[in-house]
Amino acid sequence: MTTVWRPSSGCGPHCLPGNGEAPAVPAVRQLGRAAGLLGMLGLGIGLAALLPVLPARERQAALRGWARSTARACGVRLEVRGRLPRRRALLVANHVSWWDILALLAVAPARLTAKQEVRRWPLIGLLARSAGTVFVDRSRPRELPATVGRVASALRSGRSVAVFPEGTTWCGAAASCRPPTGFRPAMFQAAIDAGAPVVPLRIAYRCGVTGETTTAPAFVGDETLLRSVRRMLQVRRLTVCVDIAAPLHPGRSADRRALARVAESAVHLVPSSPAVPPAPVVVEPGPVQPVRVPARPTAGPAVLPVPTRSPAALLPAGVSGGAASTGEPERKLPLAA
Repeated sequence: MTTVWRPSSGCGPHCLPGNGEAPAVPAVRQLGRAAGLLGMLGLGIGLAALLPVLPARERQAALRGWARSTARACGVRLEVRGRLPRRRALLVANHVSWWDILALLAVAPARLTAKQEVRRWPLIGLLARSAGTVFVDRSRPRELPATVGRVASALRSGRSVAVFPEGTTWCGAAASCRPPTGFRPAMFQAAIDAGAPVVPLRIAYRCGVTGETTTAPAFVGDETLLRSVRRMLQVRRLTVCVDIAAPLHPGRSADRRALARVAESAVHLVPSSPAVPPAPVVVEPGPVQPVRVPARPTAGPAVLPVPTRSPAALLPAGVSGGAASTGEPERKLPLAA
């Protein structure tokens, strides 16, 4: 099995906060949160039996309500910046934690893609199967085209699909820890085939006490799921921030690798939400300008305007950008192979 097919990050125990580094709630509160999480997982079993028979709109509302209720039970606040398209889309996000799945369901209850092993997880696997999750068997690369076809079929049927193209979790803090393979392009072909927009999302976690990004929810290295859950439930005023970038509209002849690079740039250039003490859910819709992705050039690199909200200091070397949503001049991002 190649490392390309099984992505890895540079994260390890050194990426996680040590004992006492993150503000923690009392032990009694931690037990209450654990009981709330178990209760919501139990409720999820009943929900799993209902999802297959519910109409699409009611199914999405049920998943969104369950995910947001689970967040409240665990003491997690949700902040959303930006606005999703009203129609189907391929949602692509960075991957920090197992909690990312709940964050996506709370914002956009789409069909998910997950590794085959999730199917066998207790409770979570049952709920994932009932929600129509598309499972990826990474031990059989030859089955990838069929998986891409299933995602494309879901998009054609009007369902949004959420994908973590990095293929693995990482702390989300140190650029050196980012998976070296970046966004894998395979699933972007599904959006091209189905004529669906690609919506980049950035997921970040912040401690409401310090106002700074925290790696406490990260699920990295050889850590067990139980230990990760315990650490996350300890954090005082944990906030998950979901930033929605402008949608990308690929043409039928667009190159999936170029599309993946543009989406990855949009995800990692969108800044996390500023520290504020709002209500548990804050939605700040703003004007969204679509971005057209041209076909792969045959002679010389093409350029694609990519509006972002990030300052120039956050851009990687060799890339310039602007903030179309704030009225700043639009810059150019080269799409050379």
